[in-house]
Amino acid sequence: MGGMSQPSPVTAPVTVGVGALSFADVVSVARDGAPVELGEDAVAAIEQARAAVDKLAAAATPSYGISTGFGALATRHIPTELRAQLQRSLVRSHAAGSGPEVEREVTRALMLLRLSTLATGHTGVRLETARTMAGMLSHGITPVVHEYGSLGCSGDLAPLSHCALALMGEGEVTDADGVRRPAAEALAAAGLAPVELAAKEGLALINGTDGMLGMLVMALTDLRMLLKAADVTAAMSVEAQLATDRVFAADLQALRPHPGQAASAANLVRILAGSGVVASHRGPDCNRVQDAYSLRCSPQVHGAARDTVEHAAVVASRELASAVDNPVVLDDGRVESNGNFHGAPVAYVLDFLAIVAADVASIAERRTDRFLDKARSHGLPPFLADDPGVDSGHMIAQYTQAAIVSEMKRLANPASVDSIPSSAMQEDHVSMGWSAARKLRRAVDGLARVLAVEYLTAARALDLRAPLEPSPATGAALALLRRHVAGPGPDRHLAPEIEHAYDDVRGGALVAAVEQAIGELS
Repeated sequence: MGGMSQPSPVTAPVTVGVGALSFADVVSVARDGAPVELGEDAVAAIEQARAAVDKLAAAATPSYGISTGFGALATRHIPTELRAQLQRSLVRSHAAGSGPEVEREVTRALMLLRLSTLATGHTGVRLETARTMAGMLSHGITPVVHEYGSLGCSGDLAPLSHCALALMGEGEVTDADGVRRPAAEALAAAGLAPVELAAKEGLALINGTDGMLGMLVMALTDLRMLLKAADVTAAMSVEAQLATDRVFAADLQALRPHPGQAASAANLVRILAGSGVVASHRGPDCNRVQDAYSLRCSPQVHGAARDTVEHAAVVASRELASAVDNPVVLDDGRVESNGNFHGAPVAYVLDFLAIVAADVASIAERRTDRFLDKARSHGLPPFLADDPGVDSGHMIAQYTQAAIVSEMKRLANPASVDSIPSSAMQEDHVSMGWSAARKLRRAVDGLARVLAVEYLTAARALDLRAPLEPSPATGAALALLRRHVAGPGPDRHLAPEIEHAYDDVRGGALVAAVEQAIGELS
């Protein structure tokens, strides 16, 4: 889902400093292959923290993560001559992922966000280690990370360990051309030397919420766009089902002052403005008293989704400004253990967003289904078929929607309540945030596919309302689809048409076409 373009010389580099990265920075590196550089403030902070770690490493008193074992083995003091081996052993043993390789954009986001924490000067890594990680991102070297291995507590341990393993010149990566090869070979081809980890560095490289956070940032970016698309497809459905736009009026929405609801309703009003179809049934002859909930309540559902997305964005912004590691190096040089690696804040909103995606998809499927039922479609042919009985029209497109919505309801079950103890009961409560993020990615893609079927079906219905004219906005949406998908007629192979609609929805072309016609949507 959501592939990443290859690194390009025209993509501006992203500077990683002491401050928080923006959502746009994350997406630029993860999806667009932007190169990465360390800011001067990051260089100074990294060197200051490393000096504190070196001082503790030389001390006789044991210090967790520097001169001891890890987790349940933290009571063992490790002598100086074994500490390099300690770091290598940590990374090798924790690189224990299994299952399919995760998407390239996920691994790039994970690496960028780990580098961002390193740049805060609270982890104690050496400057050369941070620079090598930046070099891997800039050269498009992406470690092979597997689906399973993170419990979302003590960080995304296995995924981050596979990245640290590649930094050491071990394990497998894909290069900028997408070719899988040994890490040492790819590093050499890019002119990068493998890192020999020093005290504290192994732990610093693997102890963060970076994977789940990267997936959250990308999901938020996608959902903000898809909720605009949902307003477009809802407006097309309202229009083609001869429903009223009066319920979307600003004074009615103001009686319940949720900001997302107001924004969604305002979008529907603007998208439907100038519609000949809506105007055709505004007169005294209209006997419709109230439209079905799936039409009338679209702003309430889409608006609640928008507000939830913005709450999740606040959480993500706070996490982007965090330095997640254990132990951490404080500004006064102390190194202290803490529990900031627990993924609960991120896991909760990842689960919340899966609920949002499922419900927006659910209402879209209900709007679509109304087109196909002769008793509820207000004069449209059964299933929008050309010759009902001989042709099935969009009957099975709704089946596809229903199958996706059913899966999305299962994906809406929270992962964050399903803690399983680990590490000999030392790590006895975990967040499962990585799992929440993985299922959210599937849910976001499912939402785009459900909206695509509504788009396809509403477009056919609008054509069948001719000679009544759609609004300028829905007309632009219709014209976009008709570049690749023919209008009503005898049954055709429907799957490619659904994919064309999906590409327009998922890639943002649908929203762009409407915004070109009427200006930016809320």
